[in-house]
Amino acid sequence: MKKNRICKLLGIRYPIVQAPMNWVSGPRLVAAISNAGGLGTLGPNAGETTRIRDVEATAEGIRQKIRDIKNLTDNPFAVNIPVGFTEEERRYSKRIVDVALEEGISVAIVSVGSPDVYTEVLKDAGVKVLHAVSTEAHARHAEKVGVDAVICEGYEAGGHKGFTELTSFVLIPMVADAVKIPVIAGGGIGDARGLIAAFVLGADGAYVGTRFMMSEESYSHQNVKETILKGEDVCTVSVAKRKMLARDFKNLFTQEYLEMGTSGASMDEMESFLTDHSQYHSQSLGQAEHAEICCGQVAGLIKSIESAGDIVKGMVEDVLVQKDVLMEKLGSFLKGP
Repeated sequence: MKKNRICKLLGIRYPIVQAPMNWVSGPRLVAAISNAGGLGTLGPNAGETTRIRDVEATAEGIRQKIRDIKNLTDNPFAVNIPVGFTEEERRYSKRIVDVALEEGISVAIVSVGSPDVYTEVLKDAGVKVLHAVSTEAHARHAEKVGVDAVICEGYEAGGHKGFTELTSFVLIPMVADAVKIPVIAGGGIGDARGLIAAFVLGADGAYVGTRFMMSEESYSHQNVKETILKGEDVCTVSVAKRKMLARDFKNLFTQEYLEMGTSGASMDEMESFLTDHSQYHSQSLGQAEHAEICCGQVAGLIKSIESAGDIVKGMVEDVLVQKDVLMEKLGSFLKGP
């Protein structure tokens, strides 16, 4: 696979970027993906043993994890910086930025907030900035602010995103037509077919989360992995939160949370319920039925738990197979009448 512009920008071999997945993407997973030629990404709460977020303790934990990753790989990797909206969230993200710069990271994946907040300080320090967007307008603004590439997360994607419901098939070409910087496509990508589709739609790389959550190196609890393996076609649901949407695996938690919304519960009541049934409770404690599991629709395609390196290798090698299939299907069309 020849290096395209996202590979050249990030110094990686393959245009495969691991989505942060907050609680589950720790040093082993990050290093495994980077060693395999993709870009691993550290999630801020990866491997944490408590849901109580202490800013300084979390910041120092991130510092240690960055150092652990550097001991496991010499290849580039990213750190996720969720910008946030409240003063407390900004104080938290600011400390992540401080630590990341002190430790000399080369790539930041910035999400959940405006590119106006940290792009300049990161770029001034020589960090490549990838910013997650959910609309064409957001992508245009991020490019204007100076980010190096935008990540388009379609409605199929797991975890948190904006209230828009643009699918990857629509969002990716819209953004690719709107900006000149590289575009990384996320949402529904779990194998070589998704990777090829992302390129055809105009993207320069793929943003892969749920498939890597189902890897041997992921911090995702074994109960969660086994639960997702049982997922079928309609195994996820989109749930509304105060400031964004999330896509979760369907379980007793999502059933009760959605029922609260339709029965008139206040957002404060729903947030309190979410706090007591958060991803910490699923990913760290293994409460796969009674707590939130963020994952994308691609969960229904995943039938095995493999090493992250084998997942990257399999996707890359299968591109050649799928290329032949694609050309065969397009054969008569390309030949014309």
